[in-house]
Amino acid sequence: MGTQAPGEPVVDNPTYLGNIRYFFEKDDIEHMAAKGIDLSTYDGVKGKAGPVYIHTLQPDGDMPPDPARKWSAERSQTFKNWILNRFPMGTAPAPTEGAKPLVAAAVPTRLRKNVTKLGQPEIDVLTKAFKGIMAKDPSDPNSYCALAGIHGLPQSFCLHHEDRFNPWHRVYLKTFEDALRSVPGCENVTLPYWDIKTPIPALLQSSPFDSYVVPIDLGPGYGANYKTKRDSQTKIDQKLAMFDVINDLDTALTQSLWGASGNTPSGFQYFSIAGHDGGHSSIGPAMGDQNVSSYDPIFWFFHCNLDRHWLSWQTNVGATTLTGFKSTLKGSTDWLSDPVIYALSPWTMTADATIEDYAGIGYDQLMGVPAVMAAAFENKVGSLDASRSFTIRRSTPVSVQVKNIDRLNIPGSFSVTLLADGEAVARRAFFQPNKPRDCATCRKIGLVSLNFRVPADKILDKKLSVAIDVLNQENIGTRFPLSSAGNPTINVRLLLEDN
Repeated sequence: MGTQAPGEPVVDNPTYLGNIRYFFEKDDIEHMAAKGIDLSTYDGVKGKAGPVYIHTLQPDGDMPPDPARKWSAERSQTFKNWILNRFPMGTAPAPTEGAKPLVAAAVPTRLRKNVTKLGQPEIDVLTKAFKGIMAKDPSDPNSYCALAGIHGLPQSFCLHHEDRFNPWHRVYLKTFEDALRSVPGCENVTLPYWDIKTPIPALLQSSPFDSYVVPIDLGPGYGANYKTKRDSQTKIDQKLAMFDVINDLDTALTQSLWGASGNTPSGFQYFSIAGHDGGHSSIGPAMGDQNVSSYDPIFWFFHCNLDRHWLSWQTNVGATTLTGFKSTLKGSTDWLSDPVIYALSPWTMTADATIEDYAGIGYDQLMGVPAVMAAAFENKVGSLDASRSFTIRRSTPVSVQVKNIDRLNIPGSFSVTLLADGEAVARRAFFQPNKPRDCATCRKIGLVSLNFRVPADKILDKKLSVAIDVLNQENIGTRFPLSSAGNPTINVRLLLEDN
């Protein structure tokens, strides 16, 4: 977090995300954490705002302990104004247009590039690395088969639709990249990314990147020698548009807060995972099936781009350090560091180890907030404390939530279509195993909600309804009865902005 600037002006209408979170540095947070006080999050600072003001007010305040960092009268007044204004959350500071630096703190030691920007020597090494691990015996932990089997069958460790989703995949990608580096002559290879906003490049449509035959028996429905398949680019483009994937990923980059998936959709995490689910469901039968998606070689390039997407958001909102990341969270932060309950299985590490300069990994190009979205962050909510003032902007889409879908009854990935007078106005895909009741992660969040943002004129004065379809079952019919999905409800809300 930033230090106090000389002559720091008083801010009349400060917000937590725009101002207050920068008042607490790592030393302050660690010092107070030992006393049971959390100054790393909004809830923690808000809950102790009175004592914080008293203990930092000079000339008698005893905090921060370092005399060189005692609060100025101007900073104390800004903090007092935040209290008097009823603790507004606000939004992250507006980002600078264009690409961001590679990483916040250091030049990366592992630079991942756009797959379309690789030179021929880099392509040759990458090809050698993939062929090398694909040739290994399935019992070898560095074999392609064994690595893909961590995510899907037979091991099915992956964490979806929960806080550890992005950290888990970040570790998974490094594990895969380390395996590529185990091939002689490929010690410095890095995994490229495929920017999903562009067509699948020719390289990924040629051997060994176009498909994979699984050399083990995956069991009922797959058997031995299962071969991954993809759809045509035309069909992929149609599905990406249908599931609004690009808009979801762009919207994720505008979020001030980390947010949540599952049954309380909000923030970066919800829109990031929505883009992930829609992307998987758009690429083809293998990628759309959680049991086998990681066997398709494009999986690694697709997820590498999603990790780039997450690092871009971290960089844009000041969350590339653990202190900065925690400032975007609401609620418990136990999931970051508890090694007993929240380890990133099958690894023993926890999510906090993936936040700050993880393994020196960076990207040749990060993403700024899309210009079409006015290069501004947002923190839109459906409700606020009555003591707070708020704004409803005419241009803001309406939030329509399909709530409490019992996904445990649905056999595999599915889509939810929002209809107005019987016409589809929006669709969402949801990525899950074919037998979600057998998945420990799925059982933890059995009821899920999907959030649609739609222009008001598309739904006002119209009869709203929803339909659920099971994906990849066109041969037997896809429609799934709502009664078997827990009879979900539709909730429509105007989105508010905290003033």
